[in-house]
Amino acid sequence: MTKSAKEPVRCAWCGTDPLYIKYHDEEWGKTTHDDKTLFEFLILEGAQAGLSWITILRRREAYRKAFANFDAKKIAKFTEGDVERLMNDEGIIRNRGKITSAITNAKLFLEIQKEFGSFDKYLYSFMPDGKPINEVPDGLKATSPQSDAISKDMKKRGFKFFGSTICYAHMQATGMVNDHIAGCNFR
Repeated sequence: MTKSAKEPVRCAWCGTDPLYIKYHDEEWGKTTHDDKTLFEFLILEGAQAGLSWITILRRREAYRKAFANFDAKKIAKFTEGDVERLMNDEGIIRNRGKITSAITNAKLFLEIQKEFGSFDKYLYSFMPDGKPINEVPDGLKATSPQSDAISKDMKKRGFKFFGSTICYAHMQATGMVNDHIAGCNFR
């Protein structure tokens, strides 16, 4: 009789839901410098405000369809007719404020790309030495000095649904900060 392979150690937050486990193992905390991915998480994290992340993960493909495959240029051109279409889309969170903020945020995202050369360069201008933070977390936290600074600047620019807590979640999701627990096989 052979021994079965030992289960990998994971951060406890992902629980046993297969979608959450896949997200944890394959995406969360992995550094990306791709503006399209950074924009996707900007939209998804804004939609998540006040909800659980698994709720948004389960609707991710519906968001992809509803929001032009996360194409910021297309979303920036959405009209009131598009807002009404999205308000009737049962696959996404039908909150008018979140929908209109996604359109506004797309326009502002494009302005930042133009100003800084990329959204990635903008975000990393707030990071120590322009690099991700890769420290073993000393407990769960919801914000950081960097998320405070980024969200403050983005609010000043007009972004909506991107406070410090949402910003920190965005940083975790896109690997700007690696918050996998010590001993996690995916750290």
